[in-house]
Amino acid sequence: MSEKRCPWCLGSEIYEAYHDEEWGVPVRDDLALFEMLNLEGAQAGLSWITVLKKRDTYRKAFHNFDPKRIVKYTDQDIARLMADPGIVRNRLKIYAVIENARLYLEMQKQGVSFSEYLWSFVGNKPIQNKLESLRDVQPSTPESDAMSKDLKKRGFKFVGSTICYAFMQAVGMVNDHLVTCPRYKQVAKLS
Repeated sequence: MSEKRCPWCLGSEIYEAYHDEEWGVPVRDDLALFEMLNLEGAQAGLSWITVLKKRDTYRKAFHNFDPKRIVKYTDQDIARLMADPGIVRNRLKIYAVIENARLYLEMQKQGVSFSEYLWSFVGNKPIQNKLESLRDVQPSTPESDAMSKDLKKRGFKFVGSTICYAFMQAVGMVNDHLVTCPRYKQVAKLS
């Protein structure tokens, strides 16, 4: 990929691969969306690359983000997670994943598709922004505000509007590749 890729990913092989292969690609799988929402929550107060580097360890530590396993976590599991240097060892963030798993399963029992629910905040179709510079990127939008408000009302944790917007960018609900980036058109075609 040329030097015109989005500048936020430059200088790191893992960041560039994430940008080139994943970021902005529409995701419709319930479990993949559950994982990403929790990873974005883990990133709160940190840089995304910190969590990205720990993602494989997160998957092992949280049983591939299987909500049915996560809701059964005991105090021993919490202690195991708090001792794992491969994840962000923040007790509130760990408890958030467990609570979010419970709420995810509750939605499933009610017949609510997590994917359909989340995608409803963008009218079930990716928003195609036309950003020319990183200065044009907003930290939140009315859509992320609405998603955050509703998730919080349901009891989800670490789902502020800024976290929700970063999540929306990551899972392709919003195409925030710069228009000069080759990925902009590639991702737009996927929607």
